Amino acid sequence: MSLSDLLYQHFGYREFRYGQEEIIMDVLNNKDVFAMLPTGAGKSLCYQLPLYAGISPILIVSPLVSLMEDQVQQLKARGEKRVIALNGFLDFEKRKGILKDLSTFSFIYVSPEILQNKFVYQALKKLDIGLMVIDEAHCISQWGHDFRTDYLKLGAIREAFGRPPLLALTATATEDVRRDILRQLNMSDPAIHVHSVDRPNIAIKLDKFPSLETKIEAVKEYALELKGPGIIYFSSRSWADKLAKALSREGRDCASYHAGMEQEDRLLIQQQFLNDELSIICSTNAFGMGINKSNIRFVIHFHPPSTIESYLQEIGRAGRDQLPSIAIHLHTEEDEFLPLSFIDSELPKEHEVKEVLLDFFGREGTAYSSYQLEREGDRYGYSETAWRYLLHQLEGLGVIKERVIQSFDVDINLARILTAIERHRKAKLIKWFRFKSWLEEKQCRRKGLLERFGEPNHIIEPCCDYCGLNLREYKGSRDQINVPDQHAFDWEAELKRMLTVSKEDHGEKSTG
Repeated sequence: MSLSDLLYQHFGYREFRYGQEEIIMDVLNNKDVFAMLPTGAGKSLCYQLPLYAGISPILIVSPLVSLMEDQVQQLKARGEKRVIALNGFLDFEKRKGILKDLSTFSFIYVSPEILQNKFVYQALKKLDIGLMVIDEAHCISQWGHDFRTDYLKLGAIREAFGRPPLLALTATATEDVRRDILRQLNMSDPAIHVHSVDRPNIAIKLDKFPSLETKIEAVKEYALELKGPGIIYFSSRSWADKLAKALSREGRDCASYHAGMEQEDRLLIQQQFLNDELSIICSTNAFGMGINKSNIRFVIHFHPPSTIESYLQEIGRAGRDQLPSIAIHLHTEEDEFLPLSFIDSELPKEHEVKEVLLDFFGREGTAYSSYQLEREGDRYGYSETAWRYLLHQLEGLGVIKERVIQSFDVDINLARILTAIERHRKAKLIKWFRFKSWLEEKQCRRKGLLERFGEPNHIIEPCCDYCGLNLREYKGSRDQINVPDQHAFDWEAELKRMLTVSKEDHGEKSTG
Protein backbone atom coordinates (compact mmCIF):
# COMPACT_ATOMS: atom_id res chain seq x y z
CA MET A 1 0.00 0.00 0.00
CA SER A 2 1.36 3.46 -0.91
CA LEU A 3 2.01 6.17 1.66
CA SER A 4 -0.84 8.21 0.20
CA ASP A 5 -3.21 5.26 0.69
CA LEU A 6 -2.03 4.83 4.29
CA LEU A 7 -2.49 8.55 4.86
CA TYR A 8 -6.09 8.42 3.71
CA GLN A 9 -6.93 5.12 5.40
CA HIS A 10 -5.65 6.07 8.84
CA PHE A 11 -5.84 9.87 8.91
CA GLY A 12 -8.44 10.80 6.32
CA TYR A 13 -6.20 13.15 4.32
CA ARG A 14 -5.83 12.97 0.54
CA GLU A 15 -2.51 14.82 0.40
CA PHE A 16 0.54 15.34 2.60
CA ARG A 17 1.37 18.79 3.85
CA TYR A 18 4.54 20.37 2.57
CA GLY A 19 7.61 18.47 3.82
CA GLN A 20 5.84 15.57 5.53
CA GLU A 21 6.26 12.87 2.87
CA GLU A 22 10.01 13.42 2.46
CA ILE A 23 10.55 13.18 6.21
CA ILE A 24 8.49 9.99 6.46
CA MET A 25 10.39 8.40 3.57
CA ASP A 26 13.71 9.00 5.36
CA VAL A 27 12.24 7.56 8.58
CA LEU A 28 11.10 4.44 6.70
CA ASN A 29 14.62 4.07 5.30
CA ASN A 30 15.88 3.81 8.91
CA LYS A 31 17.81 7.08 8.74
CA ASP A 32 18.40 9.43 11.62
CA VAL A 33 16.27 12.46 10.77
CA PHE A 34 16.25 16.05 11.99
CA ALA A 35 13.12 17.96 10.97
CA MET A 36 12.16 21.57 11.62
CA LEU A 37 8.61 22.32 10.58
CA PRO A 38 6.63 25.40 11.66
CA THR A 39 4.03 25.07 14.40
CA GLY A 40 0.85 23.62 12.92
CA ALA A 41 2.60 21.92 9.98
CA GLY A 42 1.76 18.39 11.17
CA LYS A 43 4.94 17.13 12.82
CA SER A 44 3.17 14.33 14.71
CA LEU A 45 2.11 12.66 11.45
CA CYS A 46 5.81 12.21 10.61
CA TYR A 47 6.14 9.58 13.35
CA GLN A 48 2.55 8.32 13.54
CA LEU A 49 2.14 7.21 9.94
CA PRO A 50 5.36 5.09 9.94
CA LEU A 51 3.67 2.71 12.39
CA TYR A 52 1.16 1.73 9.71
CA ALA A 53 4.03 1.22 7.27
CA GLY A 54 5.55 -1.40 9.56
CA ILE A 55 7.72 0.38 12.17
CA SER A 56 6.88 -0.61 15.76
CA PRO A 57 7.05 0.12 18.61
CA ILE A 58 7.60 3.86 18.47
CA LEU A 59 8.93 5.62 21.57
CA ILE A 60 8.05 9.33 21.74
CA VAL A 61 9.75 11.59 24.27
CA SER A 62 7.49 14.56 24.99
CA PRO A 63 8.17 17.44 27.42
CA LEU A 64 4.68 18.07 28.81
CA VAL A 65 2.01 15.80 30.29
CA SER A 66 -0.73 17.86 28.62
CA LEU A 67 1.02 17.48 25.26
CA MET A 68 1.34 13.70 25.44
CA GLU A 69 -2.19 13.25 26.80
CA ASP A 70 -3.55 15.32 23.92
CA GLN A 71 -1.66 13.17 21.40
CA VAL A 72 -2.87 9.97 23.08
CA GLN A 73 -6.51 11.10 22.98
CA GLN A 74 -6.23 12.06 19.30
CA LEU A 75 -4.89 8.63 18.40
CA LYS A 76 -7.59 6.89 20.42
CA ALA A 77 -10.25 9.02 18.74
CA ARG A 78 -8.98 7.61 15.40
CA GLY A 79 -9.42 4.09 16.74
CA GLU A 80 -5.81 3.38 17.75
CA LYS A 81 -5.85 1.30 20.95
CA ARG A 82 -2.15 0.41 21.17
CA VAL A 83 -1.10 3.74 22.69
CA ILE A 84 0.00 4.65 26.22
CA ALA A 85 1.53 7.61 28.05
CA LEU A 86 4.02 7.09 30.88
CA ASN A 87 4.49 10.07 33.17
CA GLY A 88 4.83 10.99 36.83
CA PHE A 89 1.07 11.28 37.36
CA LEU A 90 0.54 7.51 37.09
CA ASP A 91 0.39 5.89 40.50
CA PHE A 92 2.64 2.93 41.26
CA GLU A 93 0.10 0.15 40.70
CA LYS A 94 -1.09 1.51 37.35
CA ARG A 95 2.46 1.98 36.17
CA LYS A 96 3.36 -1.53 37.29
CA GLY A 97 0.51 -3.03 35.25
CA ILE A 98 1.42 -1.00 32.16
CA LEU A 99 5.10 -1.95 32.35
CA LYS A 100 4.17 -5.63 32.64
CA ASP A 101 2.29 -5.43 29.31
CA LEU A 102 4.45 -2.78 27.62
CA SER A 103 5.20 -4.98 24.61
CA THR A 104 1.51 -4.85 23.61
CA PHE A 105 1.71 -1.11 22.87
CA SER A 106 2.84 0.42 19.57
CA PHE A 107 2.94 4.12 20.54
CA ILE A 108 4.68 4.72 23.86
CA TYR A 109 4.79 8.35 25.04
CA VAL A 110 7.20 9.18 27.86
CA SER A 111 8.38 12.30 29.63
CA PRO A 112 12.18 12.73 29.82
CA GLU A 113 11.91 12.62 33.61
CA ILE A 114 10.10 9.26 33.72
CA LEU A 115 12.98 7.71 31.75
CA GLN A 116 15.09 8.19 34.88
CA ASN A 117 12.85 5.72 36.70
CA LYS A 118 14.71 2.41 36.78
CA PHE A 119 11.58 0.27 36.32
CA VAL A 120 10.46 2.25 33.26
CA TYR A 121 14.01 2.25 31.91
CA GLN A 122 14.40 -1.52 32.31
CA ALA A 123 10.99 -2.26 30.77
CA LEU A 124 11.77 -0.13 27.72
CA LYS A 125 15.23 -1.63 27.40
CA LYS A 126 13.66 -5.07 26.84
CA LEU A 127 11.79 -3.81 23.76
CA ASP A 128 13.15 -3.76 20.23
CA ILE A 129 12.28 -0.11 19.62
CA GLY A 130 11.63 0.58 15.95
CA LEU A 131 11.88 4.39 16.15
CA MET A 132 12.78 6.86 18.88
CA VAL A 133 11.23 10.31 18.54
CA ILE A 134 12.40 13.43 20.38
CA ASP A 135 9.56 15.94 20.21
CA GLU A 136 10.35 19.61 20.91
CA ALA A 137 14.00 18.71 20.34
CA HIS A 138 15.19 22.27 21.00
CA CYS A 139 14.76 21.41 24.70
CA ILE A 140 17.99 19.41 24.48
CA SER A 141 20.08 22.48 23.65
CA GLN A 142 21.22 24.83 26.38
CA TRP A 143 20.97 27.53 23.71
CA GLY A 144 17.35 26.59 22.98
CA HIS A 145 14.44 28.62 24.32
CA ASP A 146 13.06 25.88 26.56
CA PHE A 147 16.17 24.06 27.81
CA ARG A 148 15.39 20.94 29.89
CA THR A 149 18.31 19.24 31.60
CA ASP A 150 16.71 15.77 31.48
CA TYR A 151 16.77 15.99 27.68
CA LEU A 152 20.58 15.89 27.84
CA LYS A 153 20.42 12.27 29.00
CA LEU A 154 18.50 11.11 25.94
CA GLY A 155 21.59 10.46 23.83
CA ALA A 156 22.93 7.96 26.38
CA ILE A 157 19.47 6.41 26.82
CA ARG A 158 19.20 5.88 23.08
CA GLU A 159 22.56 4.06 23.10
CA ALA A 160 21.35 1.84 25.97
CA PHE A 161 18.20 1.00 23.97
CA GLY A 162 20.30 -0.38 21.11
CA ARG A 163 20.56 2.85 19.14
CA PRO A 164 17.21 2.77 17.30
CA PRO A 165 16.71 5.19 14.38
CA LEU A 166 16.02 8.68 15.70
CA LEU A 167 13.62 11.41 14.59
CA ALA A 168 14.24 14.82 16.20
CA LEU A 169 11.40 17.31 15.73
CA THR A 170 11.14 21.02 16.47
CA ALA A 171 9.24 24.05 15.21
CA THR A 172 11.87 26.71 15.86
CA ALA A 173 15.62 26.33 16.11
CA THR A 174 18.35 28.71 15.03
CA GLU A 175 21.47 27.35 13.33
CA ASP A 176 23.44 27.11 16.59
CA VAL A 177 20.58 25.23 18.27
CA ARG A 178 20.29 22.81 15.34
CA ARG A 179 24.00 22.00 15.53
CA ASP A 180 23.73 21.46 19.27
CA ILE A 181 20.77 19.07 18.85
CA LEU A 182 22.68 16.92 16.36
CA ARG A 183 25.73 16.84 18.63
CA GLN A 184 23.87 16.09 21.85
CA LEU A 185 21.92 13.23 20.27
CA ASN A 186 24.98 11.91 18.41
CA MET A 187 22.91 11.56 15.24
CA SER A 188 24.58 9.47 12.54
CA ASP A 189 24.74 11.10 9.09
CA PRO A 190 21.22 12.49 9.60
CA ALA A 191 18.80 13.50 6.89
CA ILE A 192 18.08 17.17 7.61
CA HIS A 193 14.79 18.85 6.70
CA VAL A 194 14.63 22.55 7.60
CA HIS A 195 11.53 24.40 6.45
CA SER A 196 10.53 28.03 6.76
CA VAL A 197 9.29 29.20 10.15
CA ASP A 198 6.87 31.56 8.40
CA ARG A 199 3.12 31.19 8.79
CA PRO A 200 1.74 33.38 6.00
CA ASN A 201 -1.89 33.20 7.14
CA ILE A 202 -1.02 34.86 10.47
CA ALA A 203 -0.95 38.66 10.36
CA ILE A 204 1.35 40.34 12.88
CA LYS A 205 0.52 43.47 14.87
CA LEU A 206 2.59 45.35 17.44
CA ASP A 207 0.88 47.88 19.71
CA LYS A 208 2.87 50.17 22.01
CA PHE A 209 1.28 51.81 25.04
CA PRO A 210 2.34 54.61 27.38
CA SER A 211 1.14 52.82 30.53
CA LEU A 212 -0.01 49.53 31.99
CA GLU A 213 -3.55 50.90 32.38
CA THR A 214 -3.91 51.64 28.67
CA LYS A 215 -2.58 48.19 27.83
CA ILE A 216 -5.15 46.54 30.11
CA GLU A 217 -7.96 48.45 28.39
CA ALA A 218 -6.61 47.40 25.00
CA VAL A 219 -6.48 43.69 25.81
CA LYS A 220 -10.06 43.84 27.11
CA GLU A 221 -11.16 45.57 23.93
CA TYR A 222 -9.43 43.02 21.71
CA ALA A 223 -10.89 40.13 23.69
CA LEU A 224 -14.39 41.55 23.28
CA GLU A 225 -14.08 42.32 19.57
CA LEU A 226 -11.87 39.69 17.91
CA LYS A 227 -13.25 36.48 16.49
CA GLY A 228 -12.48 33.60 18.80
CA PRO A 229 -11.20 31.26 19.95
CA GLY A 230 -7.98 32.85 21.17
CA ILE A 231 -5.06 32.62 23.60
CA ILE A 232 -3.68 35.51 25.66
CA TYR A 233 -0.19 34.97 27.08
CA PHE A 234 1.04 36.46 30.35
CA SER A 235 4.34 36.33 32.19
CA SER A 236 2.82 35.30 35.53
CA ARG A 237 0.07 33.16 36.97
CA SER A 238 -1.44 36.08 38.88
CA TRP A 239 -1.86 38.15 35.72
CA ALA A 240 -3.45 35.22 33.88
CA ASP A 241 -5.94 34.73 36.73
CA LYS A 242 -6.67 38.45 37.05
CA LEU A 243 -7.44 39.04 33.37
CA ALA A 244 -9.42 35.81 33.03
CA LYS A 245 -11.73 36.98 35.83
CA ALA A 246 -12.00 40.45 34.32
CA LEU A 247 -12.91 39.09 30.88
CA SER A 248 -15.41 36.65 32.37
CA ARG A 249 -17.14 39.58 34.05
CA GLU A 250 -17.34 41.22 30.62
CA GLY A 251 -19.17 38.19 29.26
CA ARG A 252 -16.39 36.20 27.59
CA ASP A 253 -16.22 32.42 27.99
CA CYS A 254 -12.77 32.55 29.52
CA ALA A 255 -10.50 30.63 31.92
CA SER A 256 -6.90 30.84 33.11
CA TYR A 257 -4.32 28.08 32.75
CA HIS A 258 -0.92 27.75 34.42
CA ALA A 259 1.39 25.37 36.26
CA GLY A 260 0.09 26.52 39.66
CA MET A 261 -3.22 24.74 39.05
CA GLU A 262 -4.05 21.15 39.88
CA GLN A 263 -3.34 18.74 37.03
CA GLU A 264 -7.00 17.69 36.84
CA ASP A 265 -8.11 21.33 36.49
CA ARG A 266 -5.58 21.97 33.74
CA LEU A 267 -6.67 18.89 31.79
CA LEU A 268 -10.31 19.92 32.17
CA ILE A 269 -9.72 23.48 30.94
CA GLN A 270 -7.64 22.19 28.05
CA GLN A 271 -10.44 19.81 27.07
CA GLN A 272 -13.06 22.57 27.31
CA PHE A 273 -11.01 24.77 25.01
CA LEU A 274 -10.49 21.94 22.52
CA ASN A 275 -14.24 21.22 22.55
CA ASP A 276 -15.14 24.90 21.94
CA GLU A 277 -16.68 25.24 25.40
CA LEU A 278 -14.28 28.09 26.19
CA SER A 279 -13.42 30.87 23.75
CA ILE A 280 -10.35 32.37 25.46
CA ILE A 281 -7.51 30.95 27.52
CA CYS A 282 -5.46 33.39 29.64
CA SER A 283 -2.23 31.53 30.17
CA THR A 284 1.41 31.47 30.99
CA ASN A 285 3.57 29.72 28.39
CA ALA A 286 2.54 26.43 30.06
CA PHE A 287 -0.38 26.23 27.62
CA GLY A 288 -0.38 25.47 23.94
CA MET A 289 2.60 23.26 23.12
CA GLY A 290 1.29 20.55 20.81
CA ILE A 291 -2.37 21.43 21.41
CA ASN A 292 -4.16 20.29 18.28
CA LYS A 293 -6.82 22.97 17.86
CA SER A 294 -7.07 24.14 14.28
CA ASN A 295 -9.43 27.12 14.60
CA ILE A 296 -7.59 29.46 17.01
CA ARG A 297 -8.11 32.88 15.44
CA PHE A 298 -5.87 35.08 17.58
CA VAL A 299 -2.89 34.97 19.91
CA ILE A 300 -2.19 38.01 22.07
CA HIS A 301 0.98 38.59 24.09
CA PHE A 302 0.19 40.77 27.08
CA HIS A 303 3.80 40.29 28.23
CA PRO A 304 6.80 39.56 26.01
CA PRO A 305 8.40 36.13 25.65
CA SER A 306 12.16 36.17 26.14
CA THR A 307 13.17 34.82 22.72
CA ILE A 308 12.21 35.06 19.05
CA GLU A 309 11.83 31.26 19.02
CA SER A 310 9.28 31.31 21.84
CA TYR A 311 7.34 34.09 20.14
CA LEU A 312 7.13 32.22 16.83
CA GLN A 313 6.14 28.99 18.53
CA GLU A 314 3.39 30.70 20.52
CA ILE A 315 1.86 32.73 17.68
CA GLY A 316 2.04 29.60 15.52
CA ARG A 317 -0.77 28.09 17.59
CA ALA A 318 -3.17 30.30 15.64
CA GLY A 319 -4.60 29.43 12.25
CA ARG A 320 -3.67 25.78 11.91
CA ASP A 321 -6.67 25.46 9.59
CA GLN A 322 -4.79 27.86 7.26
CA LEU A 323 -7.53 30.50 7.61
CA PRO A 324 -6.70 34.16 8.36
CA SER A 325 -5.58 34.69 11.96
CA ILE A 326 -3.76 37.41 13.85
CA ALA A 327 -0.95 37.71 16.40
CA ILE A 328 -0.94 40.88 18.51
CA HIS A 329 1.87 41.95 20.82
CA LEU A 330 1.05 44.58 23.47
CA HIS A 331 4.12 46.44 24.68
CA THR A 332 5.09 49.04 27.26
CA GLU A 333 8.59 50.13 28.19
CA GLU A 334 8.21 48.53 31.63
CA ASP A 335 7.83 45.12 29.95
CA GLU A 336 11.49 45.15 29.01
CA PHE A 337 12.52 44.36 32.58
CA LEU A 338 10.36 41.22 32.86
CA PRO A 339 12.56 38.86 30.81
CA LEU A 340 15.62 40.07 32.73
CA SER A 341 14.01 39.12 36.04
CA PHE A 342 13.00 35.72 34.65
CA ILE A 343 16.52 35.01 33.45
CA ASP A 344 17.80 35.74 36.96
CA SER A 345 15.14 33.54 38.58
CA GLU A 346 15.97 30.59 36.32
CA LEU A 347 19.64 30.52 37.35
CA PRO A 348 21.03 30.00 40.86
CA LYS A 349 22.92 32.81 42.61
CA GLU A 350 26.51 32.47 43.87
CA HIS A 351 25.54 32.23 47.55
CA GLU A 352 22.90 29.59 46.72
CA VAL A 353 25.41 27.42 44.86
CA LYS A 354 27.95 27.78 47.66
CA GLU A 355 25.36 26.81 50.28
CA VAL A 356 24.57 23.55 48.44
CA LEU A 357 28.22 22.67 47.88
CA LEU A 358 29.09 23.27 51.56
CA ASP A 359 26.08 21.22 52.62
CA PHE A 360 27.03 18.35 50.29
CA PHE A 361 30.71 18.47 51.30
CA GLY A 362 31.57 15.64 53.66
CA ARG A 363 28.50 13.60 52.68
CA GLU A 364 30.48 11.40 50.31
CA GLY A 365 28.64 8.16 49.60
CA THR A 366 25.18 9.52 50.42
CA ALA A 367 22.71 8.04 47.92
CA TYR A 368 19.41 9.47 46.72
CA SER A 369 16.48 8.25 44.71
CA SER A 370 15.57 10.36 41.68
CA TYR A 371 12.55 11.69 43.55
CA GLN A 372 14.59 12.62 46.64
CA LEU A 373 17.16 14.42 44.54
CA GLU A 374 14.45 16.42 42.74
CA ARG A 375 12.89 17.42 46.08
CA GLU A 376 16.18 18.54 47.61
CA GLY A 377 15.81 21.86 45.84
CA ASP A 378 12.73 22.68 47.94
CA ARG A 379 14.85 22.48 51.08
CA TYR A 380 17.18 25.14 49.74
CA GLY A 381 14.37 27.36 48.43
CA TYR A 382 15.26 26.88 44.74
CA SER A 383 12.83 27.26 41.88
CA GLU A 384 12.33 24.01 39.96
CA THR A 385 14.19 25.38 36.93
CA ALA A 386 17.16 26.69 38.93
CA TRP A 387 17.50 23.45 40.90
CA ARG A 388 17.43 21.27 37.80
CA TYR A 389 20.08 23.47 36.23
CA LEU A 390 22.32 23.11 39.30
CA LEU A 391 21.80 19.34 39.38
CA HIS A 392 22.84 19.21 35.73
CA GLN A 393 26.05 21.06 36.61
CA LEU A 394 26.76 18.88 39.65
CA GLU A 395 26.30 15.70 37.62
CA GLY A 396 28.43 17.03 34.78
CA LEU A 397 31.27 17.84 37.19
CA GLY A 398 31.04 14.46 38.92
CA VAL A 399 29.93 15.87 42.29
CA ILE A 400 26.88 13.61 41.92
CA LYS A 401 27.31 10.34 40.04
CA GLU A 402 24.40 7.94 39.61
CA ARG A 403 22.60 9.86 42.38
CA VAL A 404 25.45 9.33 44.87
CA ILE A 405 27.51 12.23 46.26
CA GLN A 406 31.22 11.89 45.44
CA SER A 407 34.23 13.52 47.06
CA PHE A 408 34.91 16.97 45.57
CA ASP A 409 36.67 20.29 46.04
CA VAL A 410 34.25 23.10 46.97
CA ASP A 411 36.22 26.06 45.59
CA ILE A 412 37.13 24.46 42.25
CA ASN A 413 33.58 23.32 41.55
CA LEU A 414 32.06 26.60 42.71
CA ALA A 415 34.25 28.49 40.22
CA ARG A 416 33.32 26.11 37.39
CA ILE A 417 29.59 26.29 38.10
CA LEU A 418 29.62 30.10 38.32
CA THR A 419 31.44 30.26 34.97
CA ALA A 420 28.80 28.03 33.39
CA ILE A 421 25.99 30.11 34.90
CA GLU A 422 27.46 33.34 33.58
CA ARG A 423 27.87 31.84 30.10
CA HIS A 424 24.25 30.66 30.18
CA ARG A 425 23.02 34.05 31.42
CA LYS A 426 24.83 35.85 28.59
CA ALA A 427 23.32 33.49 26.01
CA LYS A 428 19.83 34.16 27.36
CA LEU A 429 20.45 37.92 27.41
CA ILE A 430 21.58 37.83 23.78
CA LYS A 431 18.36 36.06 22.83
CA TRP A 432 16.25 38.61 24.71
CA PHE A 433 18.04 41.55 23.08
CA ARG A 434 17.44 39.96 19.67
CA PHE A 435 13.72 39.96 20.41
CA LYS A 436 13.84 43.47 21.91
CA SER A 437 15.58 44.78 18.79
CA TRP A 438 12.76 43.33 16.68
CA LEU A 439 10.23 45.26 18.78
CA GLU A 440 12.11 48.48 18.07
CA GLU A 441 12.62 48.04 14.32
CA LYS A 442 10.84 50.28 11.82
CA GLN A 443 10.31 47.74 9.06
CA CYS A 444 8.00 44.90 8.08
CA ARG A 445 7.45 42.74 11.18
CA ARG A 446 7.57 39.49 9.21
CA LYS A 447 10.74 40.50 7.40
CA GLY A 448 12.47 41.15 10.75
CA LEU A 449 11.46 37.77 12.13
CA LEU A 450 12.55 35.82 9.08
CA GLU A 451 15.88 37.65 8.88
CA ARG A 452 16.76 36.25 12.30
CA PHE A 453 16.42 32.75 10.88
CA GLY A 454 18.38 33.54 7.74
CA GLU A 455 15.26 33.43 5.56
CA PRO A 456 14.24 35.82 2.77
CA ASN A 457 11.10 37.85 3.25
CA HIS A 458 7.92 36.58 1.63
CA ILE A 459 5.55 39.11 0.07
CA ILE A 460 2.28 38.50 1.88
CA GLU A 461 -0.95 40.45 2.09
CA PRO A 462 -2.22 41.15 4.68
CA CYS A 463 1.14 41.06 6.43
CA CYS A 464 1.53 43.30 9.47
CA ASP A 465 0.66 46.67 10.97
CA TYR A 466 3.79 48.19 9.40
CA CYS A 467 2.85 47.09 5.88
CA GLY A 468 -0.83 47.82 6.36
CA LEU A 469 -3.51 45.81 8.12
CA ASN A 470 -7.28 46.08 8.27
CA LEU A 471 -8.22 44.93 11.76
CA ARG A 472 -11.90 44.73 10.82
CA GLU A 473 -11.16 41.47 8.99
CA TYR A 474 -10.37 39.83 12.35
CA LYS A 475 -13.31 41.21 14.29
CA GLY A 476 -16.58 39.36 14.53
CA SER A 477 -20.19 39.44 15.54
CA ARG A 478 -21.14 38.40 19.05
CA ASP A 479 -21.75 34.83 17.86
CA GLN A 480 -18.27 34.68 16.32
CA ILE A 481 -16.65 36.12 19.43
CA ASN A 482 -18.09 33.83 22.09
CA VAL A 483 -18.45 30.12 21.60
CA PRO A 484 -22.17 29.30 21.26
CA ASP A 485 -23.56 28.31 24.64
CA GLN A 486 -25.66 25.36 23.56
CA HIS A 487 -26.14 24.13 27.09
CA ALA A 488 -24.92 24.99 30.56
CA PHE A 489 -21.61 23.30 31.18
CA ASP A 490 -21.36 21.03 34.22
CA TRP A 491 -17.73 21.23 35.42
CA GLU A 492 -18.10 18.55 38.09
CA ALA A 493 -19.70 16.06 35.69
CA GLU A 494 -17.02 16.66 33.05
CA LEU A 495 -14.20 16.25 35.56
CA LYS A 496 -15.77 13.03 36.83
CA ARG A 497 -16.04 11.76 33.24
CA MET A 498 -12.40 12.58 32.44
CA LEU A 499 -11.11 10.93 35.61
CA THR A 500 -13.19 7.84 34.86
CA VAL A 501 -11.74 7.65 31.34
CA SER A 502 -8.25 8.12 32.75
CA LYS A 503 -8.85 5.31 35.23
CA GLU A 504 -10.05 2.98 32.47
CA ASP A 505 -7.16 3.87 30.18
CA HIS A 506 -4.41 3.52 32.78
CA GLY A 507 -5.91 0.99 35.14
CA GLU A 508 -8.24 -1.70 33.89
CA LYS A 509 -6.74 -1.92 30.40
CA SER A 510 -3.18 -2.02 31.63
CA THR A 511 -3.72 -5.06 33.81
CA GLY A 512 -4.46 -7.13 30.73
